Amino acid sequence: MLAEDVQVISVDDHVIEHPRVWTDRLPARFQEAGPKVVDISTGEGERTQAWQFAGNTIPTIGLNAVAGKDPHDFGLEPAHFDDMLPGCYDLTARLADMDLDGVHAQMCFPSFPGFAGSTFHYAQQADPNLRELSNACVTAWNDFILDEWCAGAPDRFIPMVMVPFWDIDATVAETKRCAEKGAKAITFTEAPHRIGLPSFHSDHWDPFLSVAQEADLPLCLHFGSGGAPEVAPDANFAVAVALFGMNSQFTTVDMLFSRTFHQFPDLRVALSEGGIGWIPYIVERLDYVWERHRWYNDINKEVKPSDLFRKHIFGCFIADEAGLEMRDTIGIDNIMFEGDYPHSDSNFPHSRKHLAEVLHDVPDDDARKIAEDNARRVFNFPRATSVA
Repeated sequence: MLAEDVQVISVDDHVIEHPRVWTDRLPARFQEAGPKVVDISTGEGERTQAWQFAGNTIPTIGLNAVAGKDPHDFGLEPAHFDDMLPGCYDLTARLADMDLDGVHAQMCFPSFPGFAGSTFHYAQQADPNLRELSNACVTAWNDFILDEWCAGAPDRFIPMVMVPFWDIDATVAETKRCAEKGAKAITFTEAPHRIGLPSFHSDHWDPFLSVAQEADLPLCLHFGSGGAPEVAPDANFAVAVALFGMNSQFTTVDMLFSRTFHQFPDLRVALSEGGIGWIPYIVERLDYVWERHRWYNDINKEVKPSDLFRKHIFGCFIADEAGLEMRDTIGIDNIMFEGDYPHSDSNFPHSRKHLAEVLHDVPDDDARKIAEDNARRVFNFPRATSVA
């Protein structure tokens, strides 16, 4: 049961960047080329808004800002700031929405940049001349999230930052810079090999992972940050929505059979929005395969994948009753809650109410770990001393 004094922490929410995030922070030489909000036509005589960057017009789709709306009104159409709850982009309004929702603290992923910065990655991939600009855009977003968003209520937001993962040297430098500024986590692509970069099986990421481990910054691998799941070309979008959690399953297998956790024994990884109901099967399957196939494969021969999972990987759920029923098999210490405000999976404004319902038969100590304590431990985010 969820006790009244539990401060619910959501480890996966989203901020819709306000129009001045980059214009207020980019160096003067990048101002003209940096991201800007522009008015666009919907093609039906109506006007809405979108981001303009690198020659592309990129809307914030309505599905990413539907908090407070009835599912009948969900859709993929571009969204105008006036059509969103102010809590999507305004700090004061967000805090009020969190209070209404019963969520004490959030960790917020980017929106326009993509979950881990893919917008900037694809821009510089298409035009290498945009690399320096893309790197600067990451720095600007990190300064926004650290100095404006999280600094405005430091006991209510876990500061998570991006890295320019297409540039390993810049990634290392930005990780060090943000660690010094108080970052607690890094959003990173779940499948770098799918977006044209070396995989977790390579040593390409070692300098970055070494710095992240030293700074005690867990990686948050949000599903979709390595591309969408593969679906039939004529499938509707609901198929992809239902399958996004498969990305987290692929990542789990990939990382547990890679060198990553053997090379970096203190690194932690959160599977953001991946759900937890699938974890018992995947981990059992990994051990089964490991027992039979490790001898002729270039994988560790001594440590079971299940042991690595318990130490390094943390599942995150919004609504997952099957996973909660299997919580002891997964590991109580490896489960965290997420609210997903203001996305379409969010239960806003009833997140705490819904969480209390699904934790009704869970022992109080376990419910407290799932709703608050695990997040505080994984992300080194202690309770404020002034809060009872």
